[in-house]
Amino acid sequence: MISVLVVDDEEPIRRLLRKELTRKGFGVETASDGQEALGIMTERVFDVILLDIMMPGMDGMALMKKLHLDPASPVIVVLTGKATVETAVDAMKHGAYDYLTKPYKLDELVIVINRAYEYGKLSIKSQLLQQELVRKESPFEIVSRSRQMKEILALIRKIAPTDSAVLILGESGTGKELVANTVWHHSRRAGYPFIALNCATLSENLIESEIFGHEKGSFTNAYQTKHGIVEVADKGTLFLDEIAEMPLSLQAKLLRFLDSGEFRRIGSNRTLEVDVRVLAATNKDLTELVRSGAFREDLFYRLNVITVSLPPLRERRDDVAELASYFIGKYGRKLSKNIRGLDPGALEKLLQYHWPGNVRELENVIERAVILCEAPEIGVGDLSVPVGRAAGESKEHASLEAMEREYILKVLRETNGNQSRTSQILGIDRKTLYHKLRKYGIN
Repeated sequence: MISVLVVDDEEPIRRLLRKELTRKGFGVETASDGQEALGIMTERVFDVILLDIMMPGMDGMALMKKLHLDPASPVIVVLTGKATVETAVDAMKHGAYDYLTKPYKLDELVIVINRAYEYGKLSIKSQLLQQELVRKESPFEIVSRSRQMKEILALIRKIAPTDSAVLILGESGTGKELVANTVWHHSRRAGYPFIALNCATLSENLIESEIFGHEKGSFTNAYQTKHGIVEVADKGTLFLDEIAEMPLSLQAKLLRFLDSGEFRRIGSNRTLEVDVRVLAATNKDLTELVRSGAFREDLFYRLNVITVSLPPLRERRDDVAELASYFIGKYGRKLSKNIRGLDPGALEKLLQYHWPGNVRELENVIERAVILCEAPEIGVGDLSVPVGRAAGESKEHASLEAMEREYILKVLRETNGNQSRTSQILGIDRKTLYHKLRKYGIN
């Protein structure tokens, strides 16, 4: 049965909708304003809210803004008078699924409720599973000819069929998620979800809810029960990227989960159990974080059953040409451009550069070059990288840092100081860019 909450300040409308929608087979509750609706929602779970915008007290827009903070909130259909259609459209921009103007036909309302319910079933769980379907059907490939990466591929083939935890280490842009995805593809769990979470993208307050879920009413704005990603990943694989960013308070709960497969949603006394393989990755030195007390030693040993250490691109120059050719083909097809490859000068320039952003940076450079290139081959002028020394020459660390600083400044100028775009072009995340700006004294 689809449960519906009607929020309207007009009592005759509430009474009519309760009667007619109940007759149509819906479960219906009513509230006279937003505040009363919030109180009811802490006691019951609803699939759809029929929401009037113009109400005394907490109006519809104010209620929507509160519900917008809870990703597990019901789907909202706005009910409005003809004079406030513009407001209803504005409400849709803030998350409403649809709107109906008064007076509306009951049959039309029933159709909208059913559509809203179907839309609502694309919850966080369903969305993640859909993402995994896309991930599963998309091609995955570790492109390499270097000895180091061939050894890593051989290791992946050995560890993939097991259920052991894997810790993937490497600088930003070296392909840690690709390695995790490859482990999953070759594992016995490939028929089940692969769920990835970047621990650095969520606040300390949100990350526990994202991983373990929460019960409705467990904290402010938790109006509905939310399934955590450990439930979504049941029988599959959970990939925790940037694991070093996980708060200490949550590390103990993660350790207990790894040991037993048991967990509790926030605000619940009920213990749940799932079967999940955990892969983790970081670009930080976890042993140093353990020494400083920023990372639990017992969790480090629990995650570090098998370690895969990815070398930076500057240490596997043999892969630069191979990767560049792969990305030229990828973006040539995407942009419908027939580019044969790199001319000798362009290839030499790529080989001279030290790639602080690793493979991700190389991919961004090639994508830009494919866009700009108007010849059968990519030339030096199409490449947005600074001139460096040859790979075989002795390079001092200071000169590498000087080159890196120069390139960051160049990209910042090209993007007019846009740090988000700059980090994308460099192939590093915003946090890494911020640290480099501080390191090099760039304001």
